[in-house]
Amino acid sequence: MESLKELYRIGKGPSSSHTMGPKFAAELFRGRTPDADAYRVTLYGSLAATGKGHMTDVAVLQGLGGGENIEIIWRPETVLPYHPNGMLFEALKGGVIIDTNEYFSVGGGKVVDPKNPLPEKHIYPLTSIEEIIKWCDKDGYSFWEYVEMCEGPEIWDYLSEIWEAMKQSIDNGLNNEGVLPGGLGVRRKAATYYTKAKGYNRTLNSRGNLYAYALAVSEENASGGTVVTAPTCGSSGVLPSVLFHLYKGHEFREVRILRALATAGLFGNIAKTNASISGAEVGCQGEVGVACAMAAAAATQLFGGTPSQIEYAAEMVLEHHLGLTCDPMCGLVQVPCIERNAIAAARALDANVYATFSDGKHRVSYDKVVAVMKQTGHDLPSLYKETSEGGLAKHVD
Repeated sequence: MESLKELYRIGKGPSSSHTMGPKFAAELFRGRTPDADAYRVTLYGSLAATGKGHMTDVAVLQGLGGGENIEIIWRPETVLPYHPNGMLFEALKGGVIIDTNEYFSVGGGKVVDPKNPLPEKHIYPLTSIEEIIKWCDKDGYSFWEYVEMCEGPEIWDYLSEIWEAMKQSIDNGLNNEGVLPGGLGVRRKAATYYTKAKGYNRTLNSRGNLYAYALAVSEENASGGTVVTAPTCGSSGVLPSVLFHLYKGHEFREVRILRALATAGLFGNIAKTNASISGAEVGCQGEVGVACAMAAAAATQLFGGTPSQIEYAAEMVLEHHLGLTCDPMCGLVQVPCIERNAIAAARALDANVYATFSDGKHRVSYDKVVAVMKQTGHDLPSLYKETSEGGLAKHVD
């Protein structure tokens, strides 16, 4: 299992798989073809189906350095075998192809080149929560201590950078207003929710603030702003909103927030490694579902939950996101994505309370739900996996 540095990435929205990944792939190809005077890029499957709404073409153009010598071809009807988010790059000189390469954006901003794989550094020897809990129980350790053991103490500097970026995305979102780009006419709501929350009693004020924080990040993402993949751009509002809400409302010290961020990352990494966090591969259960599990684990740890209670909270919310489709209207990361982040943040806190009332014992494990999520995702028709060919995208004007 790879480092949390491969899970938490700071970048521009609106999509880690459709924006960040293609831009990185374009940069890689540009780096290997310095003599090219023109490029042709063919986008396949989900990338082509919702690429315009996700600004995939803009990301590719930026990655290739811009200019009028770049042609982009859209092939939504063709899905390459390796992954639904496939790209073919061709470099030309004097009208002749001098190099070609395929890349795949597999979720969370990660790009894979099957023919020329980049080296992967797997630093976690245990790749299931069941194994990690046994390790924790043996000597009384916590999940975050396992992260520190595998990553080294330098992981805290990185997570501190991630936390600062998360806070900044909330602040940016709370202070921006207006209509989001893309043509759906969706207005930003974060600032309004934050203001309205001040007029309610403590309980409703708390929930209103949580919604506002989640909306703030998700709206920043939808407008192409800077966010943190947690585990993706489309689900980037869930974990930051929960952590910031608890940080502000319960005055947790930042060192504890960073530890919660490490634990959340561990649960996200397990899902990424053993299933998928790509909406094009398994639907939104792999994005918002996993984000909710990460947030529930983080919250439960902050409130003193045992490893078993933390695992229970994460398992519970992922289980109840099973089968969640990815059917964004017009291919934009707006409807239902933005609302979905806010509701998932609230659900994560509910799971924390439910799990801490329990003794941590339960029938279904997080690892088993991750396996079910993977199978469920493969069973979902492609029209529900980030192609905007079904569901809300097709039946709602």
